[in-house]
Amino acid sequence: MQRVRLTFLDRLIKEPVVYQLGKKFDIVTNIRRADIQEGIGWVILELEGDDAEIDRGLEWARTVGVRVDPALGDLVEP
Repeated sequence: MQRVRLTFLDRLIKEPVVYQLGKKFDIVTNIRRADIQEGIGWVILELEGDDAEIDRGLEWARTVGVRVDPALGDLVEP
């Protein structure tokens, strides 16, 4: 499992990036936190699947313009 923070600017806020990440790649996505404000949005995801497939998915997200960072701290634990 990996935890990442995806940051979306402008046009990407309305795109189904998280859905596509799970659909295009063999990855289970679990939204842990998210926020959208004027012109920017972010989501903290838990990603489950093969590490190579997760890496492919995150690389795809970068190519469409999403900023991908490790998720550090400030997470709601089950």
